[in-house]
Amino acid sequence: MNPRSATLIGLTAILMWSLLSVLTVATGKIPAFQLAAMTFGIGAAVAFASFLFRPAAFGAMKQPLVAWVVGVGGLFGYHALYFLALRFAPPAEAGLLNYLWPLLIVLFSSFLPGERLAPHHIIGALLGLAGTVLLLAGNTGGGFAPSQMPGLAAAFLAAFVWAAYSVMSRKLKAVPTDAVAGFCLATALLAALVHGMVETTVWPETMGQWLAIVALGVGPVGAAFFVWDIGMKRGDIRVLGAASYATPLLSTAFLILAGYAQPTATIAIAAVLIAGGGLVAARDMVWSKR
Repeated sequence: MNPRSATLIGLTAILMWSLLSVLTVATGKIPAFQLAAMTFGIGAAVAFASFLFRPAAFGAMKQPLVAWVVGVGGLFGYHALYFLALRFAPPAEAGLLNYLWPLLIVLFSSFLPGERLAPHHIIGALLGLAGTVLLLAGNTGGGFAPSQMPGLAAAFLAAFVWAAYSVMSRKLKAVPTDAVAGFCLATALLAALVHGMVETTVWPETMGQWLAIVALGVGPVGAAFFVWDIGMKRGDIRVLGAASYATPLLSTAFLILAGYAQPTATIAIAAVLIAGGGLVAARDMVWSKR
């Protein structure tokens, strides 16, 4: 597979992740860990079913402990926090806070060996911070209710978890993409265990909710991880990194189109600041000759 094809494959993850918010909200009132168990279970089942046609792929499950810690910790930690955020906070605002992760990836990557924090990284971070402050301070509903604050905090923490997972994954390039199936299965089992301890099972009430769960498992909580892995390991990371800043804009647009959020000037300006800050911070990812 050539770099151009791998990059195009990786770009499809961005579109799938843009649908994560709207599909999660469409699942109804299913508890966060139950939803994670169901969707990751679907994603793992589809992946392992494909292995039946290429049995050698099962060998990818044999990986060092560090690979499992990073893979399962990143997938489980991020999605548990993200689903919690969408249960307790307004979906548009929670989504935008969560999508600080592209900016954080740039900032975290600058501290890797051979990298440095340049002025445009700082400018981009400040723009992203300004968007976050505007989002929190300019809520048109007269401020966030106390019950929504845990959800907003979960969305913010989710961004840090995913950024850390992504940066650490770049140092595990020897781990084959097929290993993601094992990470998804382990995440599903862990989520099911936590669900059994702290949540009450709530089954979908409509066919639309069931379809949203299946769509999540097949796409944003399934195939997206595999295509992103291919893009990161074989494609142009600079293009993928820059393109990921379109995710918060697309995510908010899908929420508005589906009727789960109202278009407001505050959300629009915050989205532009957060996405624009990420693009500024990622300048060297696009134009660097390295």
